[in-house]
Amino acid sequence: MMGQKVRDVMTYRPVCLPADAPVAKAARVMRDQAIGDVLVTKDEVLCGLVTDRDIVVRAVAEARDPYSTPLGALCTSDLVTARPDQDVEEVMRLMRERAVRRVPVVVDGRPVGIVSLGDMALDRYPSSPLSEISGAPPNG
Repeated sequence: MMGQKVRDVMTYRPVCLPADAPVAKAARVMRDQAIGDVLVTKDEVLCGLVTDRDIVVRAVAEARDPYSTPLGALCTSDLVTARPDQDVEEVMRLMRERAVRRVPVVVDGRPVGIVSLGDMALDRYPSSPLSEISGAPPNG
């Protein structure tokens, strides 16, 4: 679909937590909402992204205290971002080039959505194995 925009495939209202929130809060939110990432903000402006894998690799494996370690110390801050009006093809190219699975969607620095490989697969290749996995209910 030529000319398709990010707004057509993104997940609206992404889960955001402030940079000073403890890692444990992000873990609880991910569990309770059956999601694998949260966007990290400072004064409502996007400053990073933390995934469930980040929590395991950067917090648990390093024996950091999940109740005192802030998300800002753990999150990835060098992010690829997109705008809602950006072409999906361009964002897919960026995802390939930077080897990322999730791209926050921002307007004036504030997160308004997130687009993932799964979102792209569901929209573009609905019968693919990735679409089937992405569209399945959580098994948690």
